[in-house]
Amino acid sequence: MKILFKNIKGLLQTLDNSIEYLDGNQMKKLSKINNAFLLIEDDQIIDYGIMNDSPSLDVDKVIDVKERFILPAWCDSHTHLVFSESREDEFVDRISGLSYQEIAKKGGGILNSAKKLQEETFEKLYLKSALRLEEVMKLGTGAIEIKSGYGLELSAEIKMLKVIDKLSKNYDALIQPTFLAAHAVPKEYFDKKDLFISEIINQWIPKVSEMKLANYIDVFCEKGYFNIEETRSIINAGKEHGLIPKIHVNQFNSFGGVPLCVDLDSLTIDHLEVLNDQDINAIKKGNTMPVALPNCSFFLNIPYTSARKIMDNNIPLAIASDYNPGSSPSGNMNFVVSLACSKMGMSPEEAINAATINGAYAMGLSKKVGSITKGKKANLIITKEIPSYSMIPYSFGSNLIDEVYINGKPLLNT
Repeated sequence: MKILFKNIKGLLQTLDNSIEYLDGNQMKKLSKINNAFLLIEDDQIIDYGIMNDSPSLDVDKVIDVKERFILPAWCDSHTHLVFSESREDEFVDRISGLSYQEIAKKGGGILNSAKKLQEETFEKLYLKSALRLEEVMKLGTGAIEIKSGYGLELSAEIKMLKVIDKLSKNYDALIQPTFLAAHAVPKEYFDKKDLFISEIINQWIPKVSEMKLANYIDVFCEKGYFNIEETRSIINAGKEHGLIPKIHVNQFNSFGGVPLCVDLDSLTIDHLEVLNDQDINAIKKGNTMPVALPNCSFFLNIPYTSARKIMDNNIPLAIASDYNPGSSPSGNMNFVVSLACSKMGMSPEEAINAATINGAYAMGLSKKVGSITKGKKANLIITKEIPSYSMIPYSFGSNLIDEVYINGKPLLNT
């Protein structure tokens, strides 16, 4: 089916197909065509340009997009969307003065989510996760990474990964599955952590690899969770089984995790709320993509990632939602873009670049999505009538999306 969008007020993020990501300096500019057309056929973008160059050909449908913008759908490269229950009780605990770490020590946090998920049936877990995926798709997300990590035992981790696999088969959004092998240490292993890590390396990783349930491997590299050498051992085991590293690091402390991730050639380093000059210098020497998670900083009231320090050193940056029940109970990428501007000092152009092409690169999908490029997936956001694209981060409490197209098909009730 051919669809022609005409009279587009502004067609954003039009890029050559050779561009995989934008570095810090390049992020300052958002490519745009005013008064544009866009032609898609089935699930692909096949042509675009100024209206005067609009092709004269038979199409199945013509959509007049006057006074509206079109941009690529959001690419959310870091989520924990598959979970059993919300944790609003911990939200109340934080209001009362407890920290994230204090809540974890009393059995809350990740351990709380793990207990609930272990008890949940596959069918119920799938249905709950499907509703969340549908919600974020309607908010403009067309590609998404989803992690395991709330199982903390092999059978529960596999259950999570099978839910992610079923979601990827049943929905048009592109989904990248990540095996978060080491998210926390279960209570029964508090006094025998080495045994737990040995089981991850020798049993869990080989099984997940054999079942082909994940493309990436992740570890929560942080004080009180998994240290430098433990992270190195787990990630190297994953790499031996063909899993690509994406690593949580520097959420609360800078203690050598960033240089480790660079040394391990991790695709991404995620969080980075704490970042020093040594970390910046390490990132500049490698090929890893920093991923900031402003929703988490907002919700936990912790520092935001130093976006300006990263980009001013000409380092690329992606932003993602970190959708999870404990520290970021929202997958709304529109709000993520807004926070990136208002709290991290990013311009609207930088934030949109970080949430599209760089987000796509951060989950290995920049050849398929993340920009308006011939041959890429027709994953599109059509805005409401707005004066400029800066309204997207500016009007943070409003839904400025008129329609969302995923794989060339409109979502209902967007």
